[in-house]
Amino acid sequence: MDEEYDVIVLGTGLKECILSGIMSVNGKKVLHMDQNSYYGGESASITPLEELFKRFKVAGSPPESMGRGRDWNVDLIPKFLMANGQLVKMLLYTEVTRYLDFKVVEGSFVYKMGKIHKVPSTETEALATDLMGMFEKRRFRKLLLFVVGFDENDPKTHQGIEPKKTTMREVYKKFDLGQDVIDFTGHALALYRTDDYMDQPCLDTINRIKLYSESLARYSKSPYLYPLYGLGELPQGFARLSAIYGGTYMLNKPVDEIVFEKGRVVGVKSEGEVARCKQLICDPSYAPKLVKKIGKVIRVICILSHPIKNTNDCNSCQIIIPQMQVNRKSDIYVCLMSYTHNVAAEGKYVAIVSTTVETNNPEKEVQPALDLLEPIDKSFVSISDLYQPTDDGKSSQIFISNSYDATTHFETTCDDIKSIYKRMTGTDFDFENMKRKQNDVFGDDV
Repeated sequence: MDEEYDVIVLGTGLKECILSGIMSVNGKKVLHMDQNSYYGGESASITPLEELFKRFKVAGSPPESMGRGRDWNVDLIPKFLMANGQLVKMLLYTEVTRYLDFKVVEGSFVYKMGKIHKVPSTETEALATDLMGMFEKRRFRKLLLFVVGFDENDPKTHQGIEPKKTTMREVYKKFDLGQDVIDFTGHALALYRTDDYMDQPCLDTINRIKLYSESLARYSKSPYLYPLYGLGELPQGFARLSAIYGGTYMLNKPVDEIVFEKGRVVGVKSEGEVARCKQLICDPSYAPKLVKKIGKVIRVICILSHPIKNTNDCNSCQIIIPQMQVNRKSDIYVCLMSYTHNVAAEGKYVAIVSTTVETNNPEKEVQPALDLLEPIDKSFVSISDLYQPTDDGKSSQIFISNSYDATTHFETTCDDIKSIYKRMTGTDFDFENMKRKQNDVFGDDV
C-alpha cells in the first residue's frame, strides 16, 4: 500500500466505480478503497434478505413465506436506466455490458385524480388514453411532432422559438396546452421533479422529451432498462473494468485520514500506512468537513406478494405521482421490480417509493404512494441526508460526488460523473475517446 498512485478512489458507489474505470482506461494508476466489505456503497443491492433486516435493525429473521434469503437482491436506491441515456452509452462504450444482463421495464404510469394511468408508449395508445380529452390530444401531438423534429442547429425546425431564450411556459402557451397535459409532459416525459423548469429556457426540456421518446422507440414497452440481480451489479461491472486496466481494489479497508500538504491532497492513511496520490475521488461519507447538506430523501422499500393494482399485472414498472396531484413541490416516485429480475423470491415483488422530503413528517408525505401498493408484507424506511461538495475541488484536488437524488433514472448521476471528470482533467468527457482506448487494448472485434 505504501505506493504512489495517480488517483485514489474512496467508496465503491456507482459514480466512484465508473470514474475509477474511466481513469484506469485513460492509463492512470488507480487505487480503489472501501471501508465496507461489499461493493456499491449507497448504491448497493443487499443480499441475502437477512442482511436487509439487519441493516434496518428489524428484530428476528424474515418469515418463511418470503422464500430463500439468497434469492433477494434489494436495491437501496431505486433507479432505472434510460434506454438511450448516458449510462447505457457508458456501459456500451466501455463494454461493461458483457458482465450484465438487462430487461426492459414493462410500463410507465402516471397518477391523476387518485388513479393510475399508463403513459402512452405508441400513437395508438396516445389516441386511446383517458389522460386527456380529444382536442388536448391533437395539441399534444403537435408538441411531440415539434420536439421529435427539433434540431438545435437547424433554425427551420424551431417554429419561431429561441431554444436558449424562450421559456417552456411560453412553449406550452404556443401549443395551447392545458394544465393536465403540462403536468404530464413535464413530469412523466421530461421527468422533472418540480415545476421550476417552466421558467427556464426550453432547450433542456426539449432534449429531455427527445431522450424519452428515443429511449421508448428502442423497446416500445417503456423507455427504461433494469439489470438482472439488481443495480449493485453496475458498480461491480465498472470495478472489473478498472481491474482489467491495472486498478487495485481493497474492500474492508478503514480510511483513517486524508493527508494534505499545503492545502492539497497528497495521500490517504489506512492502518498506519500512507498511499500517496495526486488526485482523490470520494463520496460525501469520506469527507464530511468538505460537504454541505442540501436536503433529505425518503425511500421506502416495500415487499409485496402481488403486482401493483391497475398496472396490467406488470412485473416491473414506474409510477410517477406529479406534485400538483398531491399538493407538493416535488414528485413522488414508485419503482417496481420482481422475481423476474432475480431480485426477489419466486412470486414476490419489491416496490420502492422515494421523494424529496418537504415536511417534518416524511412518512406521511409518501402515503399516497403506499396506498397504491396495499397490501404490503413488510416495509423498510430510510431517510437520507443529501450532500454536495462545498467547492469544485480544483485547489485541493479532492473531487467529491453528490449524494444520489430522488430521480428514478441515472441522468443526473451521469451529469455529476462528467462534471467531476472535467474538473479533474480539464477536458470534456468524450464517449468516443473511451471507445478508441478500449480498441487499443482489446482490438476492434470484441
